[in-house]
Amino acid sequence: MDLETVADELYGLKPEDFTAAREARASEARRAGDRTLAGEISKLRRPSLSAWASNLLVREQPEETDALLRLGEGLRQAHRDLDGAQLRELSRQQHALINALSRQARQLASQAGHPVGEAVQREVGAMLHAVLADPDAARQWAGGRLVRAFDQTVGFPAAAAGARPRPGDAAARESTPARPARDRSSAGEEQRRRLEQARQQADDAERDLTARKEEAAAADRQAQDTQAHAHELEQRLAELTDEIKRLESDHHQAESAARQAREQARAADRQVKEARRRAESTAAQVKRLSGPARGAHRARSER
Repeated sequence: MDLETVADELYGLKPEDFTAAREARASEARRAGDRTLAGEISKLRRPSLSAWASNLLVREQPEETDALLRLGEGLRQAHRDLDGAQLRELSRQQHALINALSRQARQLASQAGHPVGEAVQREVGAMLHAVLADPDAARQWAGGRLVRAFDQTVGFPAAAAGARPRPGDAAARESTPARPARDRSSAGEEQRRRLEQARQQADDAERDLTARKEEAAAADRQAQDTQAHAHELEQRLAELTDEIKRLESDHHQAESAARQAREQARAADRQVKEARRRAESTAAQVKRLSGPARGAHRARSER
C-alpha cells in the first residue's frame, strides 16, 4: 500500500464514503507499522460535490478530458497570438464543450448514486473554464483528485495583456491598447468577475465547512466507538484479572493438597516398611521357637 494507490482509490469514492475509507486505510498503515504513510493518508481531504463530480468526469470520460485539454492549449495559444479568427472558432467550441461536459458530470454523479443539482453543475462548468485558461489548473484537474473548486479568476487576462497583435488582424488590433470608452465597461466586468469569484469562494467555504463538520462528527463517532471499545477491554481485563486471582488461589490450594498427599504417601510408606519389618521379625521368632518343639516331639516319638 502506498499514498498514490490510496489517494486514487479514495477520490474515486462518493463523498459520503470518503472519510470512513480514509480512516480505514490510515488504520491499516498504522497496523503495518508505517506511521508516516498513515499520517499522509489522514491529511487527504474530502472533496466538495463539484470537485467530486469533476473528478468523476475525468475518470469516466478520458476522451472528453483529452479534448478539453487540447482545446485549452489552443485557446491559450490563440490569446497569446491574438488570433481573432482562431479565438472566435475556439470560443464557440469552448461553450459547446463545457456545457456538454458539465451536463455529463451531473449525469455521471446520478449514475454513481449521488445526484447533484444545477448549482453543482454550474460549479463544474466554472472549473472547466479555469482548466481552459490555466495550465496549472488543467494539470490538477486531469489528475482526478481535486478537493475543491479553483480559486483563481476564470479568463485569459494575463495572456491578452502581454501579447503582440499580428499585422492585419482586426480582432487583434481591437484587443491591444485599452481605449477610454472601454474603461468603465472593463471596470464593471472586472467587478462582476470579482463578485462572482467571491460568491464561488463563499460557496466553497460553506461546502468546506459542511464537509469539516461531517468529518468532525465522524471523528467524534469514532472517538466514542473507540472509548466504548476501550471500556469493554477494561472490563474484560478486570474479569481476566479476577480469573487469574481465582486460578492462582486454586493453584495454591492444589499445591497444598499435593504436598499433603505426598506427606501422607511417605507416612504410609514408612508404615508399610515398619509393618513389613515387624512381620519379618515375628516370623523369625516363630521359626526359632518352633525349632526346639519339633526336636522334643521327635524324641518322644522314638521312645
